[in-house]
This record gives sequence, structure tokens and C-alpha cells, in this order.
Amino acid sequence: MAASKLDLRIGSAGDALDRFEAAWNRIAEGGSAPKLAVLSFPDLPLLLKTLTPARWALLESLAQEKAASVYELAKRLGRDYKNVHTDVAALAGLGLIAKDGALTVPWQAIRAEFRLSE
Repeated sequence: MAASKLDLRIGSAGDALDRFEAAWNRIAEGGSAPKLAVLSFPDLPLLLKTLTPARWALLESLAQEKAASVYELAKRLGRDYKNVHTDVAALAGLGLIAKDGALTVPWQAIRAEFRLSE
């Protein structure tokens, strides 16, 4: 079963370093590390290129029911095996899909926030 929430953000590498520094300082002061799961993209076009409607449908399908293989998932989605394989590899590389014996989505929710300015 999915474990938590993932935040999608648009921001620079500096934003990720700022989050890391804040967590480091919190731990250094005796606190605990924040439990954040964040996936950052440098800009909206890259996010949209990466998380296409077909890939989103794939994630929704896996969130409802895991798949034993890419072949099973491609058959369920009515899509070409090669394209589904490419999508699964890309999404797994980002941590959006887990491959532990079966293909699953390790998130209960994926949340996105797009700020127009700081």
C-alpha cells in the first residue's frame, strides 16, 4: 500500500539545497529530520514533458492495482509494450513507481504547487 504524499515543485537546484540545509540545521540542533518527499523540476515545460497524460494514466492504474510486469500493465492500458516500458523506466527513475517484485505507486497522493513569484 502507498505510504505518503509526494510534492511536485518547480524550482532551481538551489531550492533543493535550501531544503537540505534547513533539514541539516534542524538535526544539528537536536531536532528530527522533516519527512518531506519532494520532486523538483526546473520549469513547467519539463514537468509536463515528463509527466504526460499517458504517464499519469499509468500511475493512476498502478495506484488502483499493482502490476506483476510491464507486459501486464501494457495489456491493461491497451498500449504498446515498448512505450509502456519506456514510461515505467522514466517514472521509476524519478521515484514515482516502485519495482519490488511488482510495479506499484509508493504514494497515496501526488501534490503540485506552482508559484508565479516568490
